[in-house]
Amino acid sequence: MTETELLPSPAPAPAPRAGDRPGPARRALRLLAILACLPYISIKIAWVAGSEIGIPAGSVLLEHRQTLAVANSVSVLADVLVIVLALLLTQPWGRRVPAWLLALPMWAATGLLAPIMTGYPTQLAVAVLTGDDQAAAPAEPFLHSWVFAVVYGGFILQGLSLGTLFVLYARDRWGHLWRGRLGGLSARVSGPGVRATALVAAAVALFPLTLHVMWLSGATEGLSPRQIVERDADFTVLEFQWSVFLVVAVAFTLFLVLRRPGRQKVRTALALAWTGSGTVGCWGAYMSLVALMPETDPAKQVTALTQLTYAGEMITGFLLAACLAVILRRRSAEA
Repeated sequence: MTETELLPSPAPAPAPRAGDRPGPARRALRLLAILACLPYISIKIAWVAGSEIGIPAGSVLLEHRQTLAVANSVSVLADVLVIVLALLLTQPWGRRVPAWLLALPMWAATGLLAPIMTGYPTQLAVAVLTGDDQAAAPAEPFLHSWVFAVVYGGFILQGLSLGTLFVLYARDRWGHLWRGRLGGLSARVSGPGVRATALVAAAVALFPLTLHVMWLSGATEGLSPRQIVERDADFTVLEFQWSVFLVVAVAFTLFLVLRRPGRQKVRTALALAWTGSGTVGCWGAYMSLVALMPETDPAKQVTALTQLTYAGEMITGFLLAACLAVILRRRSAEA
């Protein structure tokens, strides 16, 4: 029996009182999260209203105006949700929200924002090192470069502020769930069903991971003619990033499920499994939807192999998220 197994289960941290107001730091983070949403929402509303601000002549976006309007309306609602989450995480009434009702959108927000927060700055850094002033922007007319800077910059600020608010909120409400080390977790936290689900997810992940590593290494199987022609440093950065997120999602969820390595902190494994599974699952789902959109140019059509890659990522992320949900629920019941 290890030393950590001899320790009593950590008691839940005392929850803030219902009437407590957020401190100045949390209010500042809330304001930053809300302000970071405004440029994106403003641009999207302008496009829905028919404006072409930021869209160059000849852009493919101008060829599908109805689809663009629908997609922009949905994305406006998604960014409004960020504002709602920022308020929820800093208001007394937010303490009464059911755990699943908060965890699900926060898991999705983490997954969607994390690769932007890592990928876009990396692409810009590569551009500086290589002298390529077209980094992080498509080669053909799509959007003016300032749009990418404004939108992605806003996303990064949203991720930093909203993520910090969620960590503070979760520490106050559920901090007892991530204390200790993996070796101190009870065997009941991850039963046979959870282990089997995690192993199935790991097996499914092998397919998209193999494809990403192949594309990273220079293979062209499964890529569209347009992707093959436009392979550049940005493509390499993204393929490396997707490979890393897949490995992180599977590895750290398995660490939690198998409770090994024993000295690994629960909070580290949980944070990385949460972020990795959200990224893989949500971006896999998003790209699967994008792949279903009609495309008249054969050179741009998403291949069946790429569609299977997106589907594999989506399934992997959702299965791993289910494992995390069960582990947290059982951990909460024990505490």
